[in-house]
Amino acid sequence: MKPMDWMKNNPVMVLLLTGSAIFLFHLEVIPVSIMEARNFITAREMVIDGNWLLTTMNELPRYEKPPLPSWITAIFGWLLGVDNVAALRFPTMLMAIVLGYTAYKLSVKLLNNKLDALISALVLLSSFYIIGITIEAPWDIYTHGFMLIGIYFLYLFLNNTNNQWRNSVLVGIFIGLSLMSKGPISFYGLLLPFLLAYGIVYRYKGFSQDKKLLPTLSLSVIAIVIGMWWFLYVRLADPEAFLAITKKETANWSSYNVRPFYYYWSFFVQSGLWTIPAFVSLLYPYLKNRVKYKQVYKLTFFWTIISVILLSIIPEKKSRYLVPVLIPLALNIGIYLSYLFENFKTKLSTLEKFPVYLHFGIVGLIGIAFPIVAYFILEGNLEHLWGYYIASSIALTSIGILVGIYLKRQQLFLCFLLSISLIAAIKLFAMPLAGAMEKNTEYNSIANLRAFMLEQGTTTYSFGEIAPEMIWDYGSSLPDLKGENTINIPKHESFAVLVAQVEEVEFKRIFGREHTYTVISTFDLNRNAVPGNKSHKNRMVNNLYIVKKQ
Repeated sequence: MKPMDWMKNNPVMVLLLTGSAIFLFHLEVIPVSIMEARNFITAREMVIDGNWLLTTMNELPRYEKPPLPSWITAIFGWLLGVDNVAALRFPTMLMAIVLGYTAYKLSVKLLNNKLDALISALVLLSSFYIIGITIEAPWDIYTHGFMLIGIYFLYLFLNNTNNQWRNSVLVGIFIGLSLMSKGPISFYGLLLPFLLAYGIVYRYKGFSQDKKLLPTLSLSVIAIVIGMWWFLYVRLADPEAFLAITKKETANWSSYNVRPFYYYWSFFVQSGLWTIPAFVSLLYPYLKNRVKYKQVYKLTFFWTIISVILLSIIPEKKSRYLVPVLIPLALNIGIYLSYLFENFKTKLSTLEKFPVYLHFGIVGLIGIAFPIVAYFILEGNLEHLWGYYIASSIALTSIGILVGIYLKRQQLFLCFLLSISLIAAIKLFAMPLAGAMEKNTEYNSIANLRAFMLEQGTTTYSFGEIAPEMIWDYGSSLPDLKGENTINIPKHESFAVLVAQVEEVEFKRIFGREHTYTVISTFDLNRNAVPGNKSHKNRMVNNLYIVKKQ
């Protein structure tokens, strides 16, 4: 049986195997990022301190983000260990696979072709920032994953007269779950662009107000109730902190990470491996009359462009905010790739073939060049990682050579499968090599300090805003002695204080009056950058003082 036929007959198996290879291995290798640390601390304090509704980070209110992903993570932490990074990352990775599966289901409804739908889903699963977002900011994958499920049932609701109430209820539930994952981010960046694009392309044909009015009202009520009840609860239970945090968050939208309107217009680069096909797939005048699925192509094109425009309007911009764009973009790329697979040998001109050869040529070159590039980058740090280096070199070189062979034969579908295999091989075999990139000889983890201080009977505090990574690494909260308007002086005869670098002068001024202080250790969580390097983050360096009453 040809690979194409087997995949068409076993799409779910293909998605599970691909998703598992890309997302479910070596979950503990990459250091915990700042966003992960914040989320994991909140989940840990749910389990340890019972702060399930009035969520906290380092014992302070954290109401910036709704708690659904924290609840899911906390449950896995409760079952498998609150300090088990792999366990805490596992549900996030599962959600990424669910996102790919939902993209497949939606594509099947749009295209009525399982194989072409599978191509789009595989593009999504292997897109650079879809992979990256599961580590950089894991809560984003929940809000967009739940919203895409809601959009899937919304499409059924809009286009079928059967199961109207079931579909409307499910739409409301999953939109609500998206809101409970990260507020209105996905509503604005994913759902609203879909609704606008759907209106442009299909003009809501078949939407009878008489038949759909009540279900539409019902789904709206369900979405609002599920998505907003927690915010209302916190507003009533802790109004002062809630209003202060809301005011700060609102101000950030217009004053924090402000970027120009055009900042996102290289968005297709965030698809990583698929950058060139992504760019070509957006050449609407070129493709609109060539692709097989003309109306669906218009939908995914306008869905992508409208999402970029809406996100560009907001002054605050970050690369990870582009994730909702990558979802319709993957569907758009899939339609273009389907066109290539069917017409490359017979209908495309030399000029049209150039970006295809360039794309797959780069993929092959990456595989072939990997052993040499990796060796020179990691030379001297492979002592315990030779097995992974050899395995990844063999796998990636083999893939690179095969891409070259099949590209010469113009067998693009096999080149496509090898491209997906390249990403999977990197995650399976090359990911552990990240540990060989650690170069900072001053690196000093705070992970063992907590147990030592407990043995000594010494309570440890913080002074000033400590990096979330440091608090996570410590293993429990470090109560901040510096409040917004007050300084808390512990009554102990002796205690330890971890001091933020920007607060060193203030700390010494306050505790130099009636106390003595001695620095006993410096903790530096920068793994790759040495002090003095531009990449070395001062916020990841803190001094620990022992403070005693005079």
